[in-house]
This record gives sequence, structure tokens and C-alpha cells, in this order.
Amino acid sequence: MHDIGSELLAEARELDIETLGRRMNVVGGPSEMAFPKNVGLLFFNEQPEHFFPATQIDVVYFPDGAGGDHFEEKVFKGPLGRITRDALDYINRNYLKEGVTKHADRPQAERFWNFPLAAIEEAVVNAVYHRSYEIREPIEIRIDGQELMVLSFPGPDRSIRLQDLQAGKAVSRRYRNRRIGEFLKELDLTEGRSTGVPKILRVMKANNSPEPIFETDDERSYFLIRLPIHTGFLIDEVTAVEGDPDVTDQVGTKQGLSKEQVDLLQTCVEEAPITRLMNVVGRSNRTKFRAAVLNPLLNSGLIEMTQPDSPRSPTQKYRLTALGKQILAKNKG
Repeated sequence: MHDIGSELLAEARELDIETLGRRMNVVGGPSEMAFPKNVGLLFFNEQPEHFFPATQIDVVYFPDGAGGDHFEEKVFKGPLGRITRDALDYINRNYLKEGVTKHADRPQAERFWNFPLAAIEEAVVNAVYHRSYEIREPIEIRIDGQELMVLSFPGPDRSIRLQDLQAGKAVSRRYRNRRIGEFLKELDLTEGRSTGVPKILRVMKANNSPEPIFETDDERSYFLIRLPIHTGFLIDEVTAVEGDPDVTDQVGTKQGLSKEQVDLLQTCVEEAPITRLMNVVGRSNRTKFRAAVLNPLLNSGLIEMTQPDSPRSPTQKYRLTALGKQILAKNKG
């Protein structure tokens, strides 16, 4: 009540618990058998997971990528409003970084975030609002050098078309957990008017980040929001090639891309077979080439196979993805 500036705060100390609960609409039933409502257990109980298992938010960071051997995990348990804010504060303190790019043709530097906080807030609050508290799966936030993902269960209501969701035009005909939404709105964590997805799109665009991706399946069993990292945190800078100031060459990235890998990105502007890629970087051992140069580019989503269902096909070729094109375009500019 203090957080939302409720007028009920002034008289709260004079009321017994049951009366206060009924005034807040978190207690129901007749006076001889009063009971807490579900929303009351979720927001005003220190251990809501005792009543709704897996009521928690897991934040997992993979410093070496999702396939690496090391990861950091932080689990947030407690009242919904508190763990939502605590998880967002934790991400903001530990994993959000601001980047600066200087341009030779203008005095103003470009400032941007690896992941804009406002987009993360909308994605996390959307998961808290719309997840099912009957499903024993936590909300999971996964962060690596390529993207930040927010996973919750189940997926969007079937009245929402995925195409409309991706375009930011989706409006739900039915709201799951409407009472939870009311409390989140009072805490200024949501507007409750289907504005979350459009705001994510708008904030990512304002940060000059790649477009977010919204995923679910035909059964709407899960909902995954992917926020790609700003491309400025993938490529460091453009520097002149020695001996030719009119030609530029991309060297080094914050994600550890070698000059060989950057050369491959340039080659994959057009579809190219593995033999051509090996020739470009002067490699003869195919196994070592895949492990050290090619696979990291595939795993990071910078290039893709033309025949993903037949990875060992003799006619297999490789090409740039949308993310790879954005990186090259940024550096050419």
C-alpha cells in the first residue's frame, strides 16, 4: 500500500487482518470460514511456492554461450511483485552494458545498450502476468553473448495470431490472470492493455537493436521472447588495412571472432560451399576448420546452412543470416 500510495494505508493499522484483506479483495468466503484468494497468496505471502510450485524466476547467464561448461544462476522466490523487481534489478546491475561508437564523419557518438532495460521489463512482466501458476515450470531468463530470452508457460491465448504478435498488432480477447494484472498495474509494472509487445518492438528499434522474436508452438504450450544483442557488442570497430587507407577490414569482435571468421562473413554474402570457405582462410584440415572457425559462426547465428536438414550433404552451402548482414552493413557504414 505504501508503494502504490493507497489511501487505505492511513487506516490499515486500525483494521484486523480479515477486514483489511477483504478491503483489498484478497480474502473471500463467509466470516466464519474466511480464506485467502489465490492473488493474495501470490502477492502477500513470503512463500507462494508452497501453494503454487515453481512460482519463481530463474536468471541464468552463460558466459561461454549456451553450449559452454560454465553458467551463473540466480533464483528469485517470494511475493510476485518483489521477485519481479528484484530479478530486473539483478539483471540491470550485472548484465546490462552501455556501448559507444565514434564516427569519423560526425562529432556525435552513438550510444546504445546491449539489451535495453525497458524491453526486458516488458518481457519479464508479460511472463509474470500471463504464465499459468498451475504449471510447475518457473519463468526462465537466459542470457548469453547473442541474446536475452524470457521463457514462460503456456503460450499466448489462441485468439492471438503469431503474425499479429510479431507485428505488434495483437490484441487479446481474453486475459489470463486478470487480478494479477491489476496488482502489477498498481505497482506501475504494466498497463494491462496489450501494450507490452508493441513497447518491446518500439524500445528495441529506438536502441537500434535487431528486431525481437516471439515464439510459440501450435499447441501454445510455451512462449519465448528473444531479445537479440545490439550488433555493436558483436563487432568492435572498422580499421584500415595496412598499406591501403581506402580499404577497410573488420578485425576483432567483443565476442572473440577471429579475422578468419570475419573474412568468412564477407564471403558468405553469397552462398558458398565449405571448400571455398576453407580456401578463403587458407585451411586444409576440414575437422579443425569446422571446430575452430565455422561452427562458432553457425552457433552464434551469424551464418546458416542452405540445407539445415542435411548438414553433411555434398551440395551444402553457407550464407549470411539477417544478424550477419546487420553486422556487415553496420561496419560498412
